[in-house]
Amino acid sequence: MLSAALFGLSATPVTVEADVSSGLPKFHIVGLPDTSVSEARERVRAAIKNSRYPFPRTNIIVNLAPADTRKQGPAYDVAIALALLAAQGSLQVSNALDHLLVLGELSLDGEIRPTRGTLLVAAMAKKQGFRGVIVPEANVAEAQLVDGIQIYSAASLIDLVTQIEKGEWRAYNHQPTSSEHVVNESIDDFALIAGQTQAKRALEIAAAGGHNVLLSGPPGSGKTMLARAFAGILPPPTTEESLDITAIHSVVGLLQDNARITQRPFRAPHHTSSGTALVGGGTNPRPGEISLAHRGVLFLDEFPEFSRSVLENLRQPLEDGVITVSRASGSVAFPARFILIASMNPCPCGFVSDATTACVCTPNTVLKYQQKISGPLLDRIDLRVEVPRVAFDELTNTAPAESSKIIRERVAAARCLAQDRYSKSDILTNAELKAVHMKKWCVVSKEALALLKSAVDRLHMSARSYGRVLKVARTIADLAANDLITTDHLAEALQYRVRAA
Repeated sequence: MLSAALFGLSATPVTVEADVSSGLPKFHIVGLPDTSVSEARERVRAAIKNSRYPFPRTNIIVNLAPADTRKQGPAYDVAIALALLAAQGSLQVSNALDHLLVLGELSLDGEIRPTRGTLLVAAMAKKQGFRGVIVPEANVAEAQLVDGIQIYSAASLIDLVTQIEKGEWRAYNHQPTSSEHVVNESIDDFALIAGQTQAKRALEIAAAGGHNVLLSGPPGSGKTMLARAFAGILPPPTTEESLDITAIHSVVGLLQDNARITQRPFRAPHHTSSGTALVGGGTNPRPGEISLAHRGVLFLDEFPEFSRSVLENLRQPLEDGVITVSRASGSVAFPARFILIASMNPCPCGFVSDATTACVCTPNTVLKYQQKISGPLLDRIDLRVEVPRVAFDELTNTAPAESSKIIRERVAAARCLAQDRYSKSDILTNAELKAVHMKKWCVVSKEALALLKSAVDRLHMSARSYGRVLKVARTIADLAANDLITTDHLAEALQYRVRAA
């Protein structure tokens, strides 16, 4: 029998062999199984008996090959059960299961339960030329997302054995992916947020270009509400982005209906999260929050309250859009192309930048608090925005403000310009531009170039800061539907760069 093992975001075939020989009744599973695989002995034993098939009262050895690949999870249960039934002569397999992968967890009564990573296994089966994949019924919609591979399903062990013996398979064809995508309709609409014109403008730029943002201001100024409303101005993902998002959530087991995810993710981990929870890891590495936020938003509220060692893990993914997790068993690269929205108070009490409430923190306390965010990490944040206290007049203003829908239309138009410009590359947003691309696509007017030279000299900007300012200016120009970066575009980009955190 053939099944599959998951390692990171890849799958590999696993051969399941069973040997039934004379001797004292024992049931061994070998081939580097983890605890959940070893416990398959009891699940398989009960499932076979409760499905009214005989279970051998002899020595049983099940081998999962290759033996040097660690096997995790209950997805091998069905393959083990079929191998045992075939080994004792209760199932005549012949060529029925040749070049078919089998996935599924067994309940004690023989029901086949869903498993993680079905989409990745189906994609691997197609790539390696397998005839098809047998999956639990609950995973059919997920497996159907892969074109060019036949999908079969069964509800129980009895159901599957009957299909094999009669040769009457329950088959499903590829379900074409719809061109319709779902917008992440946030509860918080920009029209409901009083004032904060500049913060809204900065978030519009971030959405259009995929840039990172740091919101700083006193408690109650609306930082969290702005961040949560940000999800509503992002355009829906493309089909390719949607499949990437779905594959990551499938591996972690977060697909709610085992179908394609059609809206951008919004992840908001608590500040007590560990480094492994944020970037991924484990003995058999699994994606963390930054990968679950791929092509979506990672919102880190109370930014300085995160452990500094945890925050420093963000350096590589913020720069490269990928996180590489290395373990003794190998290295895995998880995609992590997300928009970081971080929010913070400027000091422990939160009022050092407030004009109406006195700050009770000492200068040394304020400095120590702000230094929790290292310079290299801060250098990777494109837009730094002050979010001041909202005035009473703005709170009571009844004039209608721009809705998220209107802003989203401008963001989508700017992204379309960028995608047309980068159509012959794998770049999707301006934030992904590398130095080799910027001379070609970030053309600056002579006046703007003089302003940029002055800013670099006066602000002692690093090469990274220089590049990020140009990318933000490129996005501002796209929002204005302008191919050339002018002084106005560059001046606006610079003001977000020099603003204090």
